[in-house]
Amino acid sequence: MSMEYARTDAFRGATFHLADLSGATFRECDLSGVRVVGSRVDDLRVFRQGEATGRVVVDDVDVTAFVAAELDRRHPERVQLRAVRTADDHRAMWATVERLWSEAVARAERLPESTRHERVDGEWSFVETLRHLVFAVDSWVGRMILDEPAPHHRLGLPSTDCSAEIAATFGMAVDARPSYAEVLAAYDDRRAQVRRVVGSVTDEILTETRTAVLDPAWGEESQLVGECLRVVWEEHVAHCRYALRDLARLEAR
Repeated sequence: MSMEYARTDAFRGATFHLADLSGATFRECDLSGVRVVGSRVDDLRVFRQGEATGRVVVDDVDVTAFVAAELDRRHPERVQLRAVRTADDHRAMWATVERLWSEAVARAERLPESTRHERVDGEWSFVETLRHLVFAVDSWVGRMILDEPAPHHRLGLPSTDCSAEIAATFGMAVDARPSYAEVLAAYDDRRAQVRRVVGSVTDEILTETRTAVLDPAWGEESQLVGECLRVVWEEHVAHCRYALRDLARLEAR
């Protein structure tokens, strides 16, 4: 059985020489400054965190700009998101997000129910991804922008570094196994909430500050309304790309 190492710095600065790391997975790790020298990298795949800006160098060639440009070509919503400034920009961005996710949902619904719950390479299933988007809306719209006292839906799914105990304090059941229909209903409700908020937002409101506790470990934090909305867009855009990638794998099978 393969070993799992979690929440450790035991390998910081380590050197692996003539070691077999084939099939290893590094998830949510700090790999900045890592060098892979004279090693086989057949089918090496790297998925960076969000809109990471750190350099990626392969055989002394900086491929960072190439990768970013290719992602922009394949996913023009990334370019649109970076240009969002005004209230009208936010409304246009949300229209794009809704279209993308409506298309993704329609595509997922052509697959069997069990497949929508299936993980690809250990990544979230389509159902789990929708649950995470519910959580994102609850955190950044319900909690932060609207200051709701109990904004979290029980089916929301926080990021993997949030423990089930902390999630439970917000009323979320991380270990729940809901049906696709239940999760879609929760997501549709949150989409309607965002639609109402972004429909009435103004340029002045975007510059207002909101303060709340999103995570007990972080404590109280303050953000502009515009930045709160931007996080919601970023979550939707990034996870749509991942979801479509995995749907393609499931469809091909």
